[in-house]
Amino acid sequence: MEKNNRVVHHPILGELKIKGLVNFTFNDQVFSGLEGETIAAALLASGVRTLRCQEETGTPRGIYCNIGHCYECRVQVDGRTGVRACLTPIRNGMNVHSGEKLPTPFKKEGDTL
Repeated sequence: MEKNNRVVHHPILGELKIKGLVNFTFNDQVFSGLEGETIAAALLASGVRTLRCQEETGTPRGIYCNIGHCYECRVQVDGRTGVRACLTPIRNGMNVHSGEKLPTPFKKEGDTL
């Protein structure tokens, strides 16, 4: 984990106080991050850029605003869907899954894209 890949100042969460390492899983792969770091920041520092897929097209999505406004970083955390990875601190043993391509809530049967 290189320091130049870490988000050490977050406009909403403030300064990252470097403590110990925390292990968590993302899509069944084990990652380590700094205690107090967000899911998005820990994954970004580990080289992960895609956090989910867009509901209609399946195109990859990752961190966009990194302050909780855009919802592009939605993931599933410990079975809870729609969690914003940019605002959620990692915890030891946390189980994170990317948002896979889901049916759009706006499309009706017979509609085309």
